[in-house]
Amino acid sequence: MKILKAFKWLYPGMWVKRWILLSVFGVIMISMGFVMVLLEPHPRNKAFAGIIIILGILAVITGIKRIIKSLITVFLPQREDELVDKVYQARILEKGPKIVVIGGGTGLSTLLHGLKEYTSNITAIVTVADDGGSSGRLRQEFDVLPPGDIRNCLVALADAEPLMGKLFQFRFGEGSELSGHSFGNLFITALSKVTGDFDAAIKESSKVLAIRGRVLPATLDKVSLMAEHLDGSQTSGESQIPHANSPITRIHLRPVNCRPTDEAVDAIRKADAIVLGPGSLYTSIMPNLLVGKIYQEIISSKAIKIYVCNVMTQKGETDDYKASDHLKVIIEHTAPGIVEYCIVNTAKISEEMRAKYKQEEAYPVVPDSENLKKMKCKVVEAHLASTEDYVRHDPAKLAKIIIDLVTSLKKSR
Repeated sequence: MKILKAFKWLYPGMWVKRWILLSVFGVIMISMGFVMVLLEPHPRNKAFAGIIIILGILAVITGIKRIIKSLITVFLPQREDELVDKVYQARILEKGPKIVVIGGGTGLSTLLHGLKEYTSNITAIVTVADDGGSSGRLRQEFDVLPPGDIRNCLVALADAEPLMGKLFQFRFGEGSELSGHSFGNLFITALSKVTGDFDAAIKESSKVLAIRGRVLPATLDKVSLMAEHLDGSQTSGESQIPHANSPITRIHLRPVNCRPTDEAVDAIRKADAIVLGPGSLYTSIMPNLLVGKIYQEIISSKAIKIYVCNVMTQKGETDDYKASDHLKVIIEHTAPGIVEYCIVNTAKISEEMRAKYKQEEAYPVVPDSENLKKMKCKVVEAHLASTEDYVRHDPAKLAKIIIDLVTSLKKSR
């Protein structure tokens, strides 16, 4: 049966027969040339044999090249010129450092946009404690883990056509039962039902988007986030925590015995660098660190531990927090040694943007480097803020700082 299938290459219209024959003819010419070199003592005949060998090599190269091009035009129509760049890019990126990034929300996806230009050895460990918006509705209606943060990370790492990313991020408007849902959330939810496994749904979605790296849920257990407040009250649910009227003093997960995924633990153990944030401190970063004893795996890892501090405070979570306050919360919920380097923004935020964010009761985070150093943390100061539409980290600048830091420290260790 396999032999019969092989003969299909010789069917009319396949556009490969002539090039196969040219390659075979080239091999025959090369063989004849070497025979002549060995058997013909006369120098003139050896020179003629050399010409035959060269012509044979050219015939083989041309034949193989045209066969490859014929195949590429089938699988990558109108994109054959991109193939060399794609192959070169893939080979370079697969040699990049192994970086684990931990968090959720827009902060994590912003970082991934930058990092994927330097390495494909990226593992994003993403929170699954979200219970608001489209993710919360799908979680409640279909009893699945929330797909929203995972979708954002998949799109950020995507190497597929830009249209695929736009499709996954497309959100249905008002006037239908799908109102507020994004296509990507629905796609992942449907896949989890078809495969019977949320983890498998993420892997299949990764293939569709041809992502550079991989995206892993911190846990496959259905968890909820709980917060204790300064006034003694408690808040249940990630989406409700920022709306409480009292500062957060402690945060924890239910159930407390939720287990991290084996792949997440393995990635942490093999990482060259582990990056926490950027992202909401209590509702994006902390939920990952509190899964089982995953923070102990981070501390035990030989990787460089980096925390990327947010550019702006967040109402209901980090009101009036300086950079050192962010780090203090992480250490108090885990243990010393979880962060070695803290990256802080020192770029000035324009008055126009300050006024815009003041309406949301959000303000620039003060980069109090001296206090960070007192906490035995090395500080990396840089102008990282991007203020085109929103105040965010500049993905290219942030990624370069992290890669440069990892590369320099790897050489010195």
